[in-house]
Amino acid sequence: MNKDYVHNLFKSLEGNFDDHETPEGHQKRFLERLNAQAQKPEKTKGWWKPLSIAASIVVLFGLGFTFLNQPAPIGDLASVSPEMAETQTFFTTTINKELATLKSQTTPETKALVDDAMRQMEVLEQEYEKLKMDLLKSGNNKRVIYAMITNFQNRIELLEQVLVTIEEVKNLNNTKDEITI
Repeated sequence: MNKDYVHNLFKSLEGNFDDHETPEGHQKRFLERLNAQAQKPEKTKGWWKPLSIAASIVVLFGLGFTFLNQPAPIGDLASVSPEMAETQTFFTTTINKELATLKSQTTPETKALVDDAMRQMEVLEQEYEKLKMDLLKSGNNKRVIYAMITNFQNRIELLEQVLVTIEEVKNLNNTKDEITI
């Protein structure tokens, strides 16, 4: 069947092919131009290579910036809506401030307390990662969003409780020092 098709195709195109001879001297003119091109000074040839490298670098930077400026990772609270992005930013900023305060308040007397708090924070972070996967699977289910917000609140409450306990330990140590003096 394919053989017949090809045969019929050529038969229908018979007489339509361009089968004229090239003009006399065509090959000679072509070779002269080719040789003339090859004998041009290197100065005119050399600028293409650096230009193409520079263009490639510009394209790579453009692609890099495009991928760096992507929206929040899918599954984050910020990917739900602009309001949730603000909420996530608020909680994340607050948690980071509380963590910085906690780390600055660490003393040898409170090290065990701080270490325990950091382990609990890690557990809460792992739960949040699971909630992110649940959010993807559920298609922005409100219960999952609420659980994510609650997770942020639990982290903040944990840090605040630890800071209050550290303050109580300091006050207890100060009171103990005053009594012994």
